[in-house]
Amino acid sequence: MVTVLCVGVAVVDFVFKLKDMPRAPRKHRAEDATVVGGGCAANAAVAVTRLGGRGMVASRLGDDAMAGLIEAGLADEGVDCTLLKRFAGHRSAFSSVYVDAAGERQIVGYRDHSISTDTGWLESAPLPDDLCAILADNRWPAGMVAAMRIAKARGIPGVIDAETPLPGSEAEQREGIALASHVAFSRNGLAGYAGARSIPEGLARAAELTSAFTCVTDGPDGVFWLESGVMQHEPAFAVAAVDTLGAGDIWHGAFTFALGRGDAVRSAIRFANAVAGLKCTRFGGRAGTPTLAETEAFLADQR
Repeated sequence: MVTVLCVGVAVVDFVFKLKDMPRAPRKHRAEDATVVGGGCAANAAVAVTRLGGRGMVASRLGDDAMAGLIEAGLADEGVDCTLLKRFAGHRSAFSSVYVDAAGERQIVGYRDHSISTDTGWLESAPLPDDLCAILADNRWPAGMVAAMRIAKARGIPGVIDAETPLPGSEAEQREGIALASHVAFSRNGLAGYAGARSIPEGLARAAELTSAFTCVTDGPDGVFWLESGVMQHEPAFAVAAVDTLGAGDIWHGAFTFALGRGDAVRSAIRFANAVAGLKCTRFGGRAGTPTLAETEAFLADQR
């Protein structure tokens, strides 16, 4: 079994489906709604589990009702929750999410930034011998660095989901990326890290800053990376998007799962594109994550 540890954020998402994004300060009626777990690391762990692997999640929670919802949702998906740590006197993260008719989403999120950033409990945690890969998001910068140290020490893929870093965490972002084997940036994340506006310029600059494999995910435009200085591109699959919430997180989970089972990078990217594309065809955030059988059937139809 492919065992993947996902380190970072776990939240509760309150998701509302609307025809158009709210633009006026008045009451708006949702066409549909759901309450579902979310967050980069949590969504990725669910993706790993639905794909037939063992998804583990390490995340910091408060001691409130939201923490119970987060853990219960992950446990229902079969995710290993032994590394969810609750902190007394603190609040768990949650978000209000609007999804319009085109599947685009708008998120208003809350995080308790006073929760301890200490990673000692993570670094001393007994991890399984068959751990295949570790994925970390940069929403918990110290956790990201600790996760990449563990991956490097074990000689397994260490993948960073690199969004624009939190204010004041740039040094930790650089340290984590220096330890990682693979870094998958969002377009904004690449621009922030490399100080470049265009994807080619950003990837070229990133290649000067890190020896890790570096790519950038660009939504419906697919994924870009460099091989021996030559731009490579794996297009996204054409789908009728209903809900893009969580698609990036799920992409990173699927990509790390594929690396953990030994896929080559291009194959792992194509596989992750398929998983994320299928998710976008379903409303409800990570609830729309496909299984391995569904993904393989979808890929077979693309040939």
